[in-house]
Amino acid sequence: MSPSPASLNDQQRAAHIREQVMAHGNALRQRYPILQHQDAFGAGILAFALCGMIGSAALYIGGHLPWWACLLLNAFFASLTHELEHDLIHSMYFRKQPLPHNLMLALVWLARPSTINPWVRRHLHLNHHKVSGSEADMEERAITNGEPWGIARLLMVGDNMMSSFIRWLRAKNPEHRRLILTRTLKVYAPLGLLNWATWYLFLGFHLLDWTAAALGAPIAWSATTLSVMQVVNVAVVVLVGPNVLRTFCLHFVSSNMHYYGDVEPGNVIQQTQVLNPWWLWPLQAFCFNFGSSHAIHHFVVKEPFYIRQLTVPFAHRVMREMGVRFNDFGTFARANRWTRRARTQQERASTA
Repeated sequence: MSPSPASLNDQQRAAHIREQVMAHGNALRQRYPILQHQDAFGAGILAFALCGMIGSAALYIGGHLPWWACLLLNAFFASLTHELEHDLIHSMYFRKQPLPHNLMLALVWLARPSTINPWVRRHLHLNHHKVSGSEADMEERAITNGEPWGIARLLMVGDNMMSSFIRWLRAKNPEHRRLILTRTLKVYAPLGLLNWATWYLFLGFHLLDWTAAALGAPIAWSATTLSVMQVVNVAVVVLVGPNVLRTFCLHFVSSNMHYYGDVEPGNVIQQTQVLNPWWLWPLQAFCFNFGSSHAIHHFVVKEPFYIRQLTVPFAHRVMREMGVRFNDFGTFARANRWTRRARTQQERASTA
């Protein structure tokens, strides 16, 4: 029988969740011995995701798949590689074998060139677990956690370069601006810079072309320009566009399921919520159910993502019993603060 949450403090509640979820994961491994082959599972999922992306791209280029289907499929496959990168950062695959471990890191980066260097991200993510919810949590702050909702956050949440640019504009002195610029160039080189340059070239060309045509003065592009843009168009459909979509979905969900600003240091109960309303499923589809499953990771860090997904129904029950929040939509208005605003005297009077 579970202990009464009222008799436990937050640290004891977190420990109970951790114990129960770990035991459930171990029971799953005992029931299905195939789950014990963790390295093989990770490598197999990566092969599946990469083959899916390559196959989808080949079908599109060959004229057998519409562009939108290729983009959606590859966004889904890329979301698998994000989960793998996250597990690799926590050394869950080939922990004592540097060659296959680093090869997997390189391949998941190639599948998601919109992201920062995964070897750099390792330091940021491990720091995220140490200081989650504080200003020192650079990983979540970079994807807009704690940012008030408005046009700026909407632009920043799905565009990593726009996020850096807006932070650059907000910098209070030239030294801070130089730091933001050099850090951005360093962590996104070379794949991220190439990815976002391709995206902006695609948007800029088609916006200019459409505007000129709408004004009745279409531009006579050179054959070389059209040839280059044909390559850019294909790249956007098969790789760049899927990762823009995946990035928006992941960052929107992640930045709003993590709390920021008034979280008690080290209090895992206050770090995250479970965010899984039905209307978020279109976004969850391209970040592999992140809003529903990621909070489990804060309690049981070393569980690979596929075990975490299998654990979701059981873990949610235990987490709910222990007071973890579910679908706290007020976070959107509170800029992700943990503390809910007390009702005003007028509100209390109106409901009395």
